[in-house]
Amino acid sequence: MPFDNIPPRLAGALAARGYETPTPVQAAVLEPETEGRDLIVSAQTGSGKTVAFGLAMAEQVLGADAAAPRERAPTALIVAPTRELALQVSRELIWLYRDAGAWIATCVGGMDAAKERRALAQGAQIVVGTPGRLRDHLERGALDLSRLRVAVLDEADEMLDMGFREDLEEILDATPETRRTLLFSATMPKPIVALAKRYQKDALRISTLGEARGHGDIAYQAMTVAPADIEHAVVNILRLHEAESALLFCATRENVRRLHSALVERGFSAVALSGEHSQSERNQALQALRDGRARVLVATDVAARGIDLPSLSLVIHVELPRDAETLQHRSGRTGRAGRKGIAVLLVPYPRRKRVEAVLRGARIEAEWVKPPTPDDIRAADRERLLAGLMAPVEAEEEDLEIARALMARRSPEEIAAALVLSVRGRMPAPEELVDGPSGAPAPRRSEGPRPGFEDAIWFHMDVGRRHNADPRWLLPLLCRRGHVTRGEIGTIRIGADETAFEIPRAVAGRFMAAVKRTATDEDGEGGVRIEPLPGQPREAPRGGRRGGPGPGKVYKAKPARAARAKGGR
Repeated sequence: MPFDNIPPRLAGALAARGYETPTPVQAAVLEPETEGRDLIVSAQTGSGKTVAFGLAMAEQVLGADAAAPRERAPTALIVAPTRELALQVSRELIWLYRDAGAWIATCVGGMDAAKERRALAQGAQIVVGTPGRLRDHLERGALDLSRLRVAVLDEADEMLDMGFREDLEEILDATPETRRTLLFSATMPKPIVALAKRYQKDALRISTLGEARGHGDIAYQAMTVAPADIEHAVVNILRLHEAESALLFCATRENVRRLHSALVERGFSAVALSGEHSQSERNQALQALRDGRARVLVATDVAARGIDLPSLSLVIHVELPRDAETLQHRSGRTGRAGRKGIAVLLVPYPRRKRVEAVLRGARIEAEWVKPPTPDDIRAADRERLLAGLMAPVEAEEEDLEIARALMARRSPEEIAAALVLSVRGRMPAPEELVDGPSGAPAPRRSEGPRPGFEDAIWFHMDVGRRHNADPRWLLPLLCRRGHVTRGEIGTIRIGADETAFEIPRAVAGRFMAAVKRTATDEDGEGGVRIEPLPGQPREAPRGGRRGGPGPGKVYKAKPARAARAKGGR
């Protein structure tokens, strides 16, 4: 259906932007039953909710004349959790209300507060801002909310998660009780319910999550990887798809910094966003993505709020989302406006069951696939290279002269090979993964200790076959927890309920100290208990031997890579 019952000037702005029919959430807020009422709206990222509440509040902003009178005090206030989201909302409302003559002021942290106060003093019908900066202007007397007619809380659940409850309460307490309150929240935890009861009256509940859940234009893939191989898997996924724009999600700013540095070092044009970046740095990063100077963004969940990249076609969950809603929010950055997108979850071996539960909760059917191998990447490169070089080109005369000179001195095959090499030279090299060709079973070696393990200390961990223990993830886990190399791990014996392994005596002290430092719940690995075995036999312990583990499979770790070769029983 077309847009009905909206002011003509807003209808003209929508038509100019190519809007023909409303999205589900836009249609829902325009139903006759919503007129003048408080609303609680649940809608996913990318559903057009900014335009939705822009249309819903039109009557309060424009009045009966459908034109915004210039007043000193604002009639509409929109509160968003982050600078990026507030700025994105402001940009959307500017074009939507331009023909109606509405003035919009934006108040966000990291910007010039004095300039914002001047804008407020000149008069603005609509104010968009973040909780902390709005509260600051309110307490300084620069923001007058006495005539407010509508307040919008965008992504209210995120604002409460980020600790803005007191700010929101002070802001709303300064508004008239007769105001209309529109609350947009993807989830409805108890704090949101309490906030709605306190500040809303007879609120109408609207939910469009079920209508578009899972994003039909997004293909979900899940890949199980060894925890220590996650970075290599990221490299290979980026190389396989060569997306115009890709967004990589990490859990902490430290992990953003580390992954961003690793990608730049490998030759990727990448930028980063996290809480440690200034507003100027964030603006520069986003502009680099928009104009094509950068193709990869590494970000935390909070920093990525409000980011709108039309060319984004790939989202990688480098660190897993905490719940189904976070998965939806992250993945919803791609697959917009009819475009196809891909969302990839990198799943450490110990966390597959948890991810399956999250996918079920989100009602998403993900395809479980293996991480791309160097052979997969080379095949994709070949197809892209042939397609690119076979495309028609318009050459200048100077270029043709160089081409003729080359043809006179080299054969066509030599020239083509040089061109292929020049293109490939600009591509980051793919990585070998534990499950890739390098993970093939190693030949069985003779009995007896491996060189360097004649004097070894035996350790054990409280996972075994009943916990799906496998050397593909046990070996990287030990390297990650103990800060040792694969060459410093000897025989691995997997039993029913526990696993034993050997470490050279020379590095055993350092290994145990690192294990204690990493005994956290990160990636589900810190919960694995690792301790020295009581009584230290010089050779691999056998079943039933005092101080040794029970019967189990023995794996011999290769010096430079994960091994899955079976030894004696």
